[in-house]
Order: sequence, then structure tokens, then C-alpha cells
Amino acid sequence: MSNNPVLSRLGFARKAGRLSLGFSASKEAIALNKARLIIIANDISPKTEKEIIYFANGRCPVRKIDFDLETVSRSIGFRAGVIAVNDDGFATTILNNLP
Repeated sequence: MSNNPVLSRLGFARKAGRLSLGFSASKEAIALNKARLIIIANDISPKTEKEIIYFANGRCPVRKIDFDLETVSRSIGFRAGVIAVNDDGFATTILNNLP
């Protein structure tokens, strides 16, 4: 587990089953109004970033974090650069810890 509070919370949320991992799963979580926050790694392609922002379209906040795909993937134990947080508590805590 990471010492960074954002990465730690993502790891806890993964263990609690409150994340949708990857672009397609995040897009589905947005469509079903489950997503409370979308996290994207800083090295995601501009096209993917643009598309997920388009799909979120004000339904939930989208934040690009200062960590690359590999760092994010290590913290959650799954290779994903786009993550939907599907829990109000985790989303609020993560947002409060973002710069």
C-alpha cells in the first residue's frame, strides 16, 4: 500500500469492491449513475481522456492525478488508467486529498 493518501484510498476502495476498473467499466458505471468520481492516470492518451470526460458530462467529477498508469496499477492491483469510484465516502475522501 502506498503512503500517498489518494493511492491508499484507491487501494481500500478496490478491496471494498467500490471501483470500476478500466475505460469500458468506468463508462458503464457513468451510464448507470453509479460513478461518483472518475480518476485518470497522468499518462493516459488524450483521446481516452477526452472520451471519458465527454461520457461523464457533468454527471460526476473527472480528475487527472499526478501518477502514471504503472503507479496507479500497483496501488490497486489491477492494470487500469481510468477508474470509477462508485462510493460517495471514498469519492469525497479522494477529492479532499487531491491538490
